Amino acid sequence: MPNIPPILQVGDVLLSSEILTEKFCCDLSVCKGACCVEGDAGAPVTLDEIAEIEDCLDEVWHDLSASAQSVIDKQGVAYTDQEGDLVTSIVRGKDCVFTYYGDVECAMVNGQCSIIKDCCLCALEKAYREGKTRFCKPVSCALYPIREKQLGGGLVGLNYNRWNVCKMAVAKGVLENTRLYQFLREPLIRRFGAAWYQELLDTVDELKRQDYL
Repeated sequence: MPNIPPILQVGDVLLSSEILTEKFCCDLSVCKGACCVEGDAGAPVTLDEIAEIEDCLDEVWHDLSASAQSVIDKQGVAYTDQEGDLVTSIVRGKDCVFTYYGDVECAMVNGQCSIIKDCCLCALEKAYREGKTRFCKPVSCALYPIREKQLGGGLVGLNYNRWNVCKMAVAKGVLENTRLYQFLREPLIRRFGAAWYQELLDTVDELKRQDYL
């Protein structure tokens, strides 16, 4: 089997071939949403997303910790990090201000729903799923572990961000034979559209025909 090119282009998007080759499937029962609280900066956001988040504040405020409310009161829902990117505000240099903790019903086990306790969850997504708001969460959160970078000239770059926190997601992806682009189908469609995602699938089919995959 020949080596797949490291960078592929689909429409105006340049993407790492790892997005097509690597297997990945989040395992919330193991990580419990650690990606929302680990790291040293918030989630990347756009100016439009900041406006959407600000419109949601009244609906999510009661789900936020007192510390998170204090941070938002002082600096707002977002700030500019050391790399000059807009990111969601964080608490104590770690937790996203929109995190809260709760139990989640998971897959059926022996005919019963299993419960994952004390998961880190998103207050923005909770309000959206309850029909209280029209904004779910920043697209960068939904796309993770894919990271997006504006390249100029109308081009966008997508890379697979490997992180030790997600090692069990890799193991589950292997177990379920789910590749990264398949696991992130809905977020990719949300970001780039259904036509673009179909073009991605067509690219995958062509790579398989040429024995790259």
